[in-house]
Parts: sequence; C-alpha cells; structure tokens
Amino acid sequence: MKKKILILCTGNSCRSQMAEGFLKDMDPELQVFSAGTNPSGQVHPKAIEVMSELAIDISENRPENVDKYLNQAFDYVITVCGGAKESCPTFQGKVGKNLHIGFDDPADAIGTEEEIYAEFRRIRDEILRDFTRFYEDQVIGQKG
Repeated sequence: MKKKILILCTGNSCRSQMAEGFLKDMDPELQVFSAGTNPSGQVHPKAIEVMSELAIDISENRPENVDKYLNQAFDYVITVCGGAKESCPTFQGKVGKNLHIGFDDPADAIGTEEEIYAEFRRIRDEILRDFTRFYEDQVIGQKG
C-alpha cells in the first residue's frame, strides 16, 4: 500500500518543497505532496539550486494552498515550520498521523550571498537527515 504524505508549512517555497523532493527521491512509490497556508508565488530559487547540488530537481514544483488537500486522506501530515514567530498550520482533513519536524526558514537568512547559501545548505542537510530518519522509522518500519 502506497503511503500518502502531505508536508505543510506557511509559504510552501523552501522547507516543505525540499522535504517533498527528498521523500520522492527516497521512494518513488510514495505519494508526496506539499502545501502552505499562505503559499508564495514560486519555489525559492535558492531552494531549487541547493537541491540540484544533490541531483534532486524541484524546479517544476509550484507552491500550493493547503485548502486543495482538505478533502483527501493522508497517512502522514508533517509540519516543518521552525521558529516561534511562525504559526504552524493544522490540517483539518483525515490523517493517520500528525508529525512535526521543524526547521528554520532559510528564506529569512540575511548576510552575504555566501552566508545565505550556507544557511540554505544547512537547512537542506537537516531536512535530509530528519526526513531520512522519518522514512526509515515510520514508513519502512511500518511495512512489516
């Protein structure tokens, strides 16, 4: 049975897009979607760039509004909002498990181009680490 996963944040331009890209890369059988409560106009160009460094292409992704998914059932809904200044969305649809795996928002990074890219890479690597753990513990761990 294919697992269906929704990843939520506010803008759906960085963290949730990267997490979606990693999960789809880990297991093409998964049905993975991402959305935001206040979606941006586009996926952040730096998120696309730092993912392409790991040979994962999210350039065709588009930010979606969570409302699009309210009438669907999901095995997992995972929120990825970070700091206290963000209000994490709650999903009102049918959900097997709600999880929170939080990350700082790289779109908030300030400094030189080099410092901003370093922040995008740091958060990308944290997302890879934490979503690999989620995949191994929750998705594969539940298969048996």
